This record gives sequence, C-alpha cells and structure tokens, in this order.
Amino acid sequence: MSKKTKYSAEELEEFRAIINEKLEIARQEYENYRAAVTNSDGNDTIDTSPTYKVLEEGASTLSKEEAGRLAQRQMKFIQNLQAALIRIENGTYGVCRETGNLIPKERLRAVPHATLSIEAKSSKRR
Repeated sequence: MSKKTKYSAEELEEFRAIINEKLEIARQEYENYRAAVTNSDGNDTIDTSPTYKVLEEGASTLSKEEAGRLAQRQMKFIQNLQAALIRIENGTYGVCRETGNLIPKERLRAVPHATLSIEAKSSKRR
C-alpha cells in the first residue's frame, strides 16, 4: 500500500469549511478590536467632562494599545487562514513544508493553517 501524499477533494472541502468558519469569526473579532482602537463606539474620555483623572486616561490608553496588539495578532491569523485557502486551491494544503508528509487531520482540525507537522515543529524547537 502506497503512502498517501495529499488529501482527497472531500477532505479538502471539510478543511475549507473549517477555515471559512474560523475566518468569519476572526474577521468579526478583528473588527471589534479595531473599533476599540478607533473609538468607533464613541465611548472615550473625550466624550466626558474634563475632570477625568489622569490615571483613568492612562488606563484608556493602555486599553487601546492592548486592543491594537490584539488587532494586529488577529490580522496575522486572518492572513494565515487565507494562505491556507490558497494552499487548498493549489493542492499543497496539509503537506508539511519540512518533511513533505501529510499533517495529521487532527492537527489540521485544531490548527487549520498549520504548515508543519508536530514532529517538524518539535525538531525546530531543539
């Protein structure tokens, strides 16, 4: 029996559905973070009386910075998911870029944008 080198069309459709679902959620979360950074909801110290305390303004700034970092991280995740969809289209999805072997389905279901098998990722850490 020969070793399987790529996933079937049915399996790829399963992964595509998982990725699209995660992509939709990720985009919504990104918009929430972006709104927190840009104050599109209108709740900020600018809207209130000028007696706002310095510490409260500092906390607001820290909150915006954190939301900005989370938005950047979320955008990277979105880009990784989009790259996974491209790999599905070009037939390289699910193939470890280090070993050339198939990444197990369980890993791809958990981390659908994975490009390394657990073995390859573990060997890079050493």
